[in-house]
Amino acid sequence: MQWIYKLIPLSVVRGIQLSQGLSFALTAVKYVRKAQNFSKPKSDLGGRDWSGLDGLILAISCACFIVIVNGAGETEESAEEQGNCEAGNRVLKRVGKVISSLPSAFLVFTLGLVLGFIRKPEMVDEITFGPSPIEIVKISRRAWKTGFLKGTIPQLPLSLLNSVIAVCKLSSDLFPGRKEFTAGSVSVTVGAMNLVGCWFGAMPCCHGAGGLAGQYRFGGRSGSCVAILGLVKLGLGLVLGGSLVVILREFPVGVLGVLLLFAGIELAIAARDMRSKEDAFVMLVVCSVSLVGSGAAVGFLCGVVVHLLLELRKLAA
Repeated sequence: MQWIYKLIPLSVVRGIQLSQGLSFALTAVKYVRKAQNFSKPKSDLGGRDWSGLDGLILAISCACFIVIVNGAGETEESAEEQGNCEAGNRVLKRVGKVISSLPSAFLVFTLGLVLGFIRKPEMVDEITFGPSPIEIVKISRRAWKTGFLKGTIPQLPLSLLNSVIAVCKLSSDLFPGRKEFTAGSVSVTVGAMNLVGCWFGAMPCCHGAGGLAGQYRFGGRSGSCVAILGLVKLGLGLVLGGSLVVILREFPVGVLGVLLLFAGIELAIAARDMRSKEDAFVMLVVCSVSLVGSGAAVGFLCGVVVHLLLELRKLAA
């Protein structure tokens, strides 16, 4: 796996990241603009109202709050900005530091939970405490065959590209100078999670590049953040069990779209280092093909072919 990771051109990886980021962002905008009902095959219910506890005004306000707190996602001030701050009002500088230190995603998420209870107060009576019963799933031979042919094979290209290759590259971009983990170790952990979880009816899991970008965008930039997140999820599952679905069902979809929008933008921004026209060309080919419904696998193959053709053209020149 590490050999494959090193062999894939950077421009192709950037194309995958850009397409995934834009896909998240476009989906997020749809969540904000259109009312959704995820319990139905066609979730789009038409335009979202401006007012209300899940209206456009709420979503836009949350987006503005995140921009004010986090800006464009920068982590350090430039020397020019520092000089301007020193020359300006010290009070405003202190206020700016306080604002930038706020956990914007956590506050927006908490607001969404509170609004969910306000929208449907009677769901308090539906909440039961204790974990959901766990049963060992008996997987038949036919289920193995169906899962392999209709699940594993179609999903394998996207899983390798987005949850292994793109994650490794994004991690090295976001945390330069730190010890890099190998593509082999990432793929082993993805396989182990799913191999263990499937016997208990767990959903497929992976180290998605979008999740990494979202955590980084909202301040989760250390190993302890991931550990705390895991402990919180484990605790909620043990305490609330299936009642979590009751609570999250009332979470404002417009607010969810705002959080997804910034995560997608952060992932897409990773492609900004394609300086040469040739690399940008390959990247945009991968992105364009992937976004029109062909999928990441077809986009990846097209990008590799275009990259090889450009290399052959150089040799012939």
